[in-house]
Amino acid sequence: MKPSFEHIDSLPDSSFTFREFVLPAFDAPYHFHPEIELTLILSSRGKRFVGTNVSDFEAGDLVLIGPNLPHYWKNEGNTEEAHSIVIQFRVDFLGADFFRKPEFLSIARLLQRSKSGLHFYGKTAERAIKEIQYLLKDSHFHRLLGLLDLLHTLAESQEVNVLDTSQFFAQLPKTDYERLNKIYAFMAENFRQEIRLETISELINMTPQSFCRYFKKVTKKTFIDSLNEYRIRYASQLLLSDGDLTVAEICYQSGFGNISHFNRQFRQITGLAPLQYRNEFLRA
Repeated sequence: MKPSFEHIDSLPDSSFTFREFVLPAFDAPYHFHPEIELTLILSSRGKRFVGTNVSDFEAGDLVLIGPNLPHYWKNEGNTEEAHSIVIQFRVDFLGADFFRKPEFLSIARLLQRSKSGLHFYGKTAERAIKEIQYLLKDSHFHRLLGLLDLLHTLAESQEVNVLDTSQFFAQLPKTDYERLNKIYAFMAENFRQEIRLETISELINMTPQSFCRYFKKVTKKTFIDSLNEYRIRYASQLLLSDGDLTVAEICYQSGFGNISHFNRQFRQITGLAPLQYRNEFLRA
């Protein structure tokens, strides 16, 4: 799957977009765009992919995503309707120097941090959810004022998790960014099945040998190591979110075909065996 570049049209009477979606399931592909995005999930659940991060999401999920950071929400299993509110704006939507003014420096720092993807929780998320739902019914003028107040609330909050701590995509040159986007998009869609080097290398018009050299040069890891890390991140989420699944079931659902190999990779990446990892979380 190739990552989609999403072109976002501004409304003629607004400098940013403020949209509500009610769908049977989230249908946006793995995509990126130059706009900053604040996404609130009002109902639905599944896995959220932001950069190289994989996490569970459910109702109340609030995430700020920086420019050109690939992302998508994937429903899993039977779920209620996918209801979300999405706010999108360019960093300079109020002028190139607007956020450089002293009163807005905390927001400027927030927008810089959003390059890694930020997940807000606790009282901050509760307040933001109420404000976003209120603004949905308000005029364009009051939405703009409300957005600035909302960004200030998020900028001052300590109730935040950084999602893609490596800032991997934010640091890539344009050429590498476009190539790696294709690779990670394909990985995000297909990591639960076998991925052949011949298939992945064709995405960026390379031979398998050239692809392996290129990938390691840019990422400092082999493709197989990166794929295993991605699978283990997914397995970690399953271990914590679904206590009914056995280790064997999680192994196969995460794309591993051999339980002993899965256990070795899990211990190597997390420092714990799968059941230890689950039990540590339950004790905490």
